[in-house]
Amino acid sequence: MRRFIGLMSGTSIDAVDGALVEIGGDRPGALRTSAFVSRPIPASLRHELEALQVPGADELARAALAGNALADLCAGVVADLLASAGCPADSVTAIGAHGQTVRHRPDLGYTIQLLQPARLAEACGIAVVCDLRSADIAAGGQGAPLAPAFHAEAFRDAAERRAVVNLGGIANISVLPPLGSPEPVSGYDTGPANTLLDGWCRRHTGADFDRDGEWARGGTVDAALLAAWLTEPYFAMAPPKSTGRDLFDAGWIERSLTSGYEPRNVQTTLVELTAVTVGRACRESGAERVFVCGGGVRNGFLMERLAANAAPAQVTTTQALGVDPRAVEAAAFAWLASRRVDRKAGNLASVTGARGPRVLGLLGEPRPRNQGGGRL
Repeated sequence: MRRFIGLMSGTSIDAVDGALVEIGGDRPGALRTSAFVSRPIPASLRHELEALQVPGADELARAALAGNALADLCAGVVADLLASAGCPADSVTAIGAHGQTVRHRPDLGYTIQLLQPARLAEACGIAVVCDLRSADIAAGGQGAPLAPAFHAEAFRDAAERRAVVNLGGIANISVLPPLGSPEPVSGYDTGPANTLLDGWCRRHTGADFDRDGEWARGGTVDAALLAAWLTEPYFAMAPPKSTGRDLFDAGWIERSLTSGYEPRNVQTTLVELTAVTVGRACRESGAERVFVCGGGVRNGFLMERLAANAAPAQVTTTQALGVDPRAVEAAAFAWLASRRVDRKAGNLASVTGARGPRVLGLLGEPRPRNQGGGRL
C-alpha cells in the first residue's frame, strides 16, 4: 500500500481541497481516501487569480507571485492532512497538484495552471506531480476532463450503467458502462456550475456562495433568459469538449440580460441552466444511477432541480458508494500522481480526444531525504 496526496483548486477559486489516498494493498487497483482537508483561498489571492484570467499589467510577475502564494496554501493543506492522518511526510510517495487554471485553450494547443511546484515540494519534503493536462493537449486532446479515468477506476460496476457528475466551478460528467462492456468510458464538461452561481451571489449578496441554494430557491426562473443562454454554441457541440472561465464568466451572463433584471431571479435561472444542461447529459448517458460529487452537492436547490431534470435516472451522491463527495476530485489527482510515478497513462482518449494514452504530468523531486538542508 502506498500513500498519495491530491490537491485541487477548481474554477470557483473558493478553496484548496486535499485528499490523502491509500492505493494498492491487498488487491491491485484498490484505493481508499483516508483523510480530507479543505482550506479557503484568501479573498486577496482569489481576487488576483480572478484578475489573472484576463490579460493585465505585469501579469507574468503577478502570476509567479500568485503561484508562490498558492503553493504556500497547498503546503498548509498537506500539513493538515498529515496531522489529521497521523502519518509522516516520508510515508507519502507523491503529491498530485492541479494548480489554478487561468487559461484553458486546447483549441490553441495550451492550458495554464498556476503553481510553484518546486516551492511546494521544498516545503513538504514530498515529490510533486504537476502540469497534468499538457501532455494530453500535446497529443491533440482537450486536456480535460481528467477525472473520468479515476471515476472508472473507483466507481465502475460489474452490472450497472452509471454516471458520475462533478458539480464544481464547471460541471462534468463521466459515463461508466458496466465492467466488461466493449463500450469505452466517455465524459465531457457539460457547462457552468458553481463558478457562475458563486460569482453572481457574491456580487449581489456579499456572501461567498448561496448556502443550500436558499437565495435562488426564493426566485423565479426567467424563461426568456434561460432560452437565450441555452443558445450558447458550446452546449450543442459534440464531445470531446471542455470549457472554463475563458468562456463562462460574468460577461457571459450579462450579455443576455435586459434592463430591470431582478438579481435573485438571475440566480434561480443560473441554477436551472446547470440543472438543464447536466440533466440532459445524464439522460443521454442512459445511466441507471447518477452519483454527484463536488461543491454543488451542498446546494440543496440545485440537487433538487438536477434530480428533476435527470429523470428517469436516480440521482444521489458518491457518499452512497462510500466516498465523501467533497473529496472525489482531490482524490482523482492523488490517483493521477500514482499513475505518473508508475509511468502509466492517466488520460482516456475516449474522453479527451487525444491520439492515445499518455503519461501525464511533470514529476519534481524534493531535496533527497535524510540529507537535511546543507550543500550536496
